[in-house]
Amino acid sequence: MQAGQILVADHDGVFVIKLIGDVRLTLCISFDQFIETMFASDNFLSVMFDLTQAQAIDSTTLGLMAKISILAREKHQKTPVVVSTNPGINRLLQSMGFSDIFHVLHDFDASEITPIPLGHQNFSAAQELDETKVKEKVLEAHRVLMGLNDTNRETFQDLIQTLENS
Repeated sequence: MQAGQILVADHDGVFVIKLIGDVRLTLCISFDQFIETMFASDNFLSVMFDLTQAQAIDSTTLGLMAKISILAREKHQKTPVVVSTNPGINRLLQSMGFSDIFHVLHDFDASEITPIPLGHQNFSAAQELDETKVKEKVLEAHRVLMGLNDTNRETFQDLIQTLENS
């Protein structure tokens, strides 16, 4: 499986976030920093996730995606779009309740959009991770997922309790 990458582009306030390969927890600190930068942008209009090249997405990343949707809806009254053509990823999104907080498209020609690492940030680069920061981000992401529906609450409550008590 291809190592995970998160690429981003800003086109006149529409932020495109492309997940490639096996996107995991190790990218969460940089990705969360980008989220803050994106929402602080004066020209923010909307967000689109391109998952057409994603092979796997862990629950921490899913939680950060949900955080983006919730913030976009609260701050800008915008519902982000997710484009996914992979049946496995589509099932994952459905099971997490993403159709309630995203416009999910299963076909879309994104060939005109070329996301690149934003500025100096390259989310695929291995970084020295601060264990406390990672734990905080994992907890935050899973709390967001738990808030989406009862199934997620049941799925992640033991993980949250374990992390809170460790």
